[in-house]
Amino acid sequence: MGKYDLDTLEAGSEKTPYIDDSGAVPAETFEIGDSVYAKLQRAAGKLKIEQRGIERVPENERTDLHGLVNVGTMWLAANMVVSSFAIGALAGPVFNLGFVDTILTILFFNLLGILPVCFWSTFGPRFGLRQMVLSRFYFGYNGVKVIALFNVLACVGWSAVNVIVGAQLLHAVNASLPGYAGIIIIAAATFLVTLFGYKVVHAYEKWSWIPCFIIFLIVLGEFAHSGKFENIPMGVGKSEAGSVLSFAASVYGFATGWTSYAADYTVYQPVTQSRLKVFLWTFGGLIFPLLFTEMLGAAVATATVNTPAYADAYHSGHVGGLLGAVLFDPLGKFGKFCLVILALSIVANNCPNIYSVALSLQIMAKWTQRIPRFVWVFIGTLVYVAIAIPGYGHFVSVIENFMLVIVSLYSPLHFHKVQLTDSSKAYWLAIYEGIALSEHFIYKKGFGGYAPENYDNPDKLPPGIAALSAFAFGVFGAIMGMAQVWFTGPIGKICGGKFGGDIGFELAFAFSFTSYTVFRRFEKKRFGR
Repeated sequence: MGKYDLDTLEAGSEKTPYIDDSGAVPAETFEIGDSVYAKLQRAAGKLKIEQRGIERVPENERTDLHGLVNVGTMWLAANMVVSSFAIGALAGPVFNLGFVDTILTILFFNLLGILPVCFWSTFGPRFGLRQMVLSRFYFGYNGVKVIALFNVLACVGWSAVNVIVGAQLLHAVNASLPGYAGIIIIAAATFLVTLFGYKVVHAYEKWSWIPCFIIFLIVLGEFAHSGKFENIPMGVGKSEAGSVLSFAASVYGFATGWTSYAADYTVYQPVTQSRLKVFLWTFGGLIFPLLFTEMLGAAVATATVNTPAYADAYHSGHVGGLLGAVLFDPLGKFGKFCLVILALSIVANNCPNIYSVALSLQIMAKWTQRIPRFVWVFIGTLVYVAIAIPGYGHFVSVIENFMLVIVSLYSPLHFHKVQLTDSSKAYWLAIYEGIALSEHFIYKKGFGGYAPENYDNPDKLPPGIAALSAFAFGVFGAIMGMAQVWFTGPIGKICGGKFGGDIGFELAFAFSFTSYTVFRRFEKKRFGR
């Protein structure tokens, strides 16, 4: 097949196919043979379960019939959830921010955080490659396994924490429902959606945001009617600066957290799909729910300052208690029903985690790729449920220790006990983005510099030495600038008041981008690739 200029091709152009389709794997080949793998794939095919894993999608199979609507609603549903609401609620109780500075921080750092997700979403239709497979063009065939490991740990860890939160909300509504039952209910629903794969995930996310949006509108209306809102004034001085920086890291980390999955959910888009349209639909699907839910969470949390009932509910029940304070008294049983819907929003939030964890596991080795995607979905579900059930009753002692292993990815819904947030998540993704953006713009000089047919050929991919070295420099930058409960870096200490200010992700990006740009020049000169 011939190649055309990727930057000038318009959707619907007669210049298709425009890129080498070599290395793409037709769906029918998964069922060939008498191996256990082939038998499992044949069974999956009969049940209409997605058979494809990290194999490149052929051009003639990139036929997502719902097109751009799927691109937008995927992220709309994944972020119209109680976890996003909780991020906004961090601002006052944890970071002591006023309302206006909170709103400005939410606005600008969400805008910054979602740009990488929008950018890499445009790669799926062009190359038919999953995000971790695409990352081989930045980190090399073997180097990307380090990134995939981070992704696996993050997916499993966040799924466990999220499902605990959902189970706690269900228990708050019905005290007779044991924690393990709530966990199993949410995990089973998530498993069923992700088991069937790309089409069902998109179909679920296409509609699941609607009831959640309605409930959040009810929360907004009831809270506005209550008159409990407090316009907390903005602070001044070093303490204010440090608080803004630390809260900004949490907001950025939550928004940019989807970067390592981005292309996974556009690989079946037609190859002629406009990159600009994919970017804009992704942008819209992310920015609306993030701003709406986080700003709502920030507004509701202001009531904890001068309203004892809200303060007590918050300290005893955390975000679930805060939502209960808004809904239960005026709405009674219907208010409890609303909280159940928000608890089940965790399914939409966890679907990208569990679908993508299977793809990251497949990239770890040749033998892991020979295990079908849907089997890894089942294994991943069992693992996070096994972590969540004991963690439900002993969150601090069990989950806290586990999360420390995965670079302190703590749930913002439990900040009263463990005041660590998505800022830690921002660190490694800022490093990833710094390296990948340097490679794309400086060395590949845009989309035309990729040879996607080489995605599975180690000898045609970067050695990965420059990327892993730059990753280490990025970690050093994050350590220097971080400000967490358990550690504050030397630069972080001087960026605020008593508790410092978190500039870990900014330094992580700067260190990784700069060092990779230098190291990659020597790597290309030495290895020629």
